[in-house]
Amino acid sequence: MEKKHQNGKSKSIHDILPLDLIHIIFLRVPIRHLARLRCVSKLWCSLISNRDFAELHFHHSPAATKACFFMKNDTMADLVYLDDNDASQKEVCPPFRKKPPSVFLVVGSCRGFILFHRDPHFLVVWNPLTGSSKRISYSHIVHRSKSPVYGRIANNVYLHGFGYDASQDDYLLLVAWCDCEGQYHLDCFSLRTNSWINLDVSVPKLSGFHYWHCGGLFFNGAVHWVPWDLNDYRDAIVIFDLMQMTFSTISAPEQLSCSYPRVALLGGCLALSSPNDDCRNTDVWVMKEYKVHSSWTLYQIPCKPLCLSSNRDIIGRGYTSCGKTGYFIYNVRGDLLKHFKDLCCQLPRREPIIVYTESLLPLPGDIKDKDNKKKMKKEIHMPSSSP
Repeated sequence: MEKKHQNGKSKSIHDILPLDLIHIIFLRVPIRHLARLRCVSKLWCSLISNRDFAELHFHHSPAATKACFFMKNDTMADLVYLDDNDASQKEVCPPFRKKPPSVFLVVGSCRGFILFHRDPHFLVVWNPLTGSSKRISYSHIVHRSKSPVYGRIANNVYLHGFGYDASQDDYLLLVAWCDCEGQYHLDCFSLRTNSWINLDVSVPKLSGFHYWHCGGLFFNGAVHWVPWDLNDYRDAIVIFDLMQMTFSTISAPEQLSCSYPRVALLGGCLALSSPNDDCRNTDVWVMKEYKVHSSWTLYQIPCKPLCLSSNRDIIGRGYTSCGKTGYFIYNVRGDLLKHFKDLCCQLPRREPIIVYTESLLPLPGDIKDKDNKKKMKKEIHMPSSSP
């Protein structure tokens, strides 16, 4: 950080490089390395921790880092980083663990944060990179559902959603549920106001959602769900717009297999994947133009898709026809380009694998806490006025 002048005085890197240039360099540094660079100096920590910089890096950095996250057991998770030429993984532990162990289920992600469900009636928002987290109880919904089972909603229909409303600069958590009389409801938690709202909206009949804690995909300002058991391709994808606060639907391609479809995001496009009839390949349907039914395009690869590489090839995981397990890169024709042999591939349980873009973005509550601490420090150091 410092270099000696001929006159013996030390020279800081900030005397050599202007702050604007350091700012530009930081935008090109992968986010997980930036998290470590905060420890170099107070100036760097202040710059990297600035919310405006975090927003700029998240949206415009050419070094945006995509991570694959999945629960390997009830309390531990794996983070896997995949790119064309590099791959690594690490074990992480979600916050708010209790003894005996609480079961964590991944039900969504948004802007670098992951949403978990934790028994019996808690939601947990967590940024694995910064460690920022928040636990939210929905026990009031359990009480309203008049459930005969303690701590659980009356019927086994849970839709969870997690997204960001840019118009209000607010993160929203959604819980769609069914009471003991068969009526559907939607509740929304605002992280900015730290409160629950019972939304007076018409919830569509959620046929095909026959298992607990179905997570949604946040994309294009809305949360998207697809039923585990798809009975009809028409109106297959259920959508909730966070700005308009309305439901709508998208029809799946007519040729989509009805068994265990999964909604995903590939290269900035909505996609559906499902096992092929021969059970060896995966059908990947990509909607190249949002909400345009004719734009559904079919690709087939011998594993489950996760995301696209920087070269627009498909990164996936699972078994190949040769019996290999692990992470792979295929081109759109289904040709194997690479097998990451050094990565341990433990096939996850039924809940989805989350592929998300890491960020240093704070939660609204974190910003308020920092502002309050600064205000308290100023008040402490202010000289008292004479009576």
